[in-house]
Amino acid sequence: MNAEILIASNVLLWAGFLALAALMLGVVRQIGLLHERSAPLGAMMLDHGPDVGERSPVFNVKTFEGDPLIVGRAITPERPSLLMFTGPSCPVCAKILPIVRSVAATEGADVILISDGTTAEHREFLREHPLQDERYVVSAEIGMKYQVSKVPYGVLLDKDGVILAKGLCNSREHVESLFETIRLGHSTLQSYLKNSTAVAPDAGHNHVH
Repeated sequence: MNAEILIASNVLLWAGFLALAALMLGVVRQIGLLHERSAPLGAMMLDHGPDVGERSPVFNVKTFEGDPLIVGRAITPERPSLLMFTGPSCPVCAKILPIVRSVAATEGADVILISDGTTAEHREFLREHPLQDERYVVSAEIGMKYQVSKVPYGVLLDKDGVILAKGLCNSREHVESLFETIRLGHSTLQSYLKNSTAVAPDAGHNHVH
C-alpha cells in the first residue's frame, strides 16, 4: 500500500513539474515575441523650448576652463553640434558620457556638455571624468532657455545652428536616435514610428483592387 502511494505521489510530482516547465516555456516564448515586436524608443522630447526646425538661440559664454565659446552655432565649420545637458551629481550623465563621445565621433559632431551646480561639484566631476574633445560649460541660462527639466538631455544642431532633433538620452539607443531621425526625415523616432504606422494601412489599401 505504501509503495502504491509513493509511486502515485512521484507520478503527480512529475506531472506537476512537466506542466510547470511547459508553462515556463510558453512564458519565455511570449516574452521573446514581445521583444521582437517592440519598436525601440528614441530620445523623448520633454521640453517646451526652441522647437525642431528653429534656429538655436546664441549664447556667448566661457568654458569651465575659461575659454570663450559660442553655443548655438557650429564650433567647427560644416560640422553639427550636440548640446548635452548634464549634471555633476547625475549618475546616468556620467554613465552616458563615453557613449556620447563614441556616437559623436562616429557621426562627426562636436559635443558641448552644459551643466549647472557649484564649482566644487564640477571640479569633482571633471576629476573623475576628464574631458577629451568636448567642451564643458556651466550655464543655468542655456538650460532655462531650452526649458530642460531632466538630464541627460541632448539637442542636435546642424552646421548653421538649426535644431535637428532633441530628447532625453538615457542609453546609446537614445543618443543614436538623435542622429538616426535625421536620416529618417523625422525629428524624433516616435514621430517616425507613428507616421509609419499611419501610412502602412493606407499603403496596403491602395494595393487592393
